[in-house]
Amino acid sequence: MRYTEEIEINLPRDEVVRIFMDQDAMAEWQLGLQSVELLSGEPWQAGTRTRLVFLTGRRRMEMVETVVSNDLPESFHATYDAKGVHNVCENHLHEAGPGRTRWVTANLFEFSGPMKVVGLLFRGSFPKETRAQMARFKAFAESAEAARD
Repeated sequence: MRYTEEIEINLPRDEVVRIFMDQDAMAEWQLGLQSVELLSGEPWQAGTRTRLVFLTGRRRMEMVETVVSNDLPESFHATYDAKGVHNVCENHLHEAGPGRTRWVTANLFEFSGPMKVVGLLFRGSFPKETRAQMARFKAFAESAEAARD
């Protein structure tokens, strides 16, 4: 399954990148994020592997992020692997005008085993969750910037 989502953030691109890369702030906009554990490599560098643990309700989900490329401020590409799910996520940040950034994310989800059924049944929930996460980031980034002024 492939889809693309985008959102405009009312901040300059360099500020969006700074907030995006702030691992200490990730739990503020990534719903249910419980822990971030570096497994190998240097943070944000190609080849780096990081374990992310989420708790949604009673469900614990663990995934491994592998950085494919980091060409920020232009782009950041990574894969995310969880049991039965492989996600390729390509993030692009475009200057959308003075003090504005357009974040475009292209996603490819591949499912295996029992997760194939989940992927088919809940196909529409994946783009919806991506949109919600991007909106949470936008709200957090813009309020974080406002709090610094």
